Amino acid sequence: MSDNTQLPDWIYNVNLESQGIARKLADGINTRIFVGENTMLSVVKIESNSSGNIHSHVEEQWGFLIEGECTRIQGDEEFKAKAGDFWHTPSGVSHGIRTESVGAVVLDIFSPPRAEYKNAGEGFGQVQID
Repeated sequence: MSDNTQLPDWIYNVNLESQGIARKLADGINTRIFVGENTMLSVVKIESNSSGNIHSHVEEQWGFLIEGECTRIQGDEEFKAKAGDFWHTPSGVSHGIRTESVGAVVLDIFSPPRAEYKNAGEGFGQVQID
């Protein structure tokens, strides 16, 4: 099926801005959220020269860099990631992300779903800012 405007309600496309729950995480960082019973996906678009607060939360998180480049910060380590890289962040571990001259698109996966992300809004929600 090539016409994405007629997708079944259980099929999603990372490029369709009309899908998902919109949330502004920070200046230059916006996401669309897709909620399941036990997991949550977040398609995060990060503009160039943007960064979010270093934070932690109780939900386990995986991230997959779909396109672009970013610096992934986790604990006291930094990693320059490129498209195709992915990472795991256990519950309670401080983490963040920043871009430089190139933006990024990241697919984040949370388990269990983050309650505050089930609604449109702004910010990272109930997190510990480190």
